[in-house]
Amino acid sequence: MDDRRGLLKDALVKFTAGIILIGLLIFLPAWDIKWREGWLFMGLLFIPMCIAGVVMYLKAPDLLRSRLRNKESQGEQKTVIRLSGLMFVAAFVAAGLNHRFGWMKFPRSMVISGCVVFLCAYIMFAEVLRENAYLSRVIEVQEGQKVVDTGLYAVVRHPMYSATVFLFLSMALILDSPISFIIMLLYIPMIAVRAVNEEKVLEKELEGYTEYEKKVRYRIIPYIW
Repeated sequence: MDDRRGLLKDALVKFTAGIILIGLLIFLPAWDIKWREGWLFMGLLFIPMCIAGVVMYLKAPDLLRSRLRNKESQGEQKTVIRLSGLMFVAAFVAAGLNHRFGWMKFPRSMVISGCVVFLCAYIMFAEVLRENAYLSRVIEVQEGQKVVDTGLYAVVRHPMYSATVFLFLSMALILDSPISFIIMLLYIPMIAVRAVNEEKVLEKELEGYTEYEKKVRYRIIPYIW
């Protein structure tokens, strides 16, 4: 019981901190608390996140615990995480400033399309979580872990990364910021480096992963890479 309470506390603290941090990053530069796209983005990001967190807490607390863990041991991965963090800060601040000064805008249809892509990517991410109970935010092989090769994992080896590419690029569309979209494109080479490094670890430590790589050729995008 104490373990579950600790997990709930950790989840609530990180969820609340995320709302505050991202809210500050977009609304302070925008200097407009009524910014419609800003609130649209906050709702699309945190409402599904809250629902997913509640489901994991009730149905799969170990998965939630692994998703909350974010301390990488791999040196190369630490660098990727730091750079991606800087990318997010730059993209959110740029979106706020873009709204404040009216530099560049997407057509309204692009903002709507961004919302649709974001929600579809969120559904894809949820499906990956359902398929793979060993999914963690850090690169590691857990006790008893087995290769998952069904569902989306039969299409690409890293469907979670596929989902995040669409999630992060669509964020800039929702925030109506072409500048942020350009910044978010940096995520693609970052996640490519992470995927390659992760596979090196899995090849060494996860039984059957090398055979899985031969079976499923593509890492993130079918027929491309």
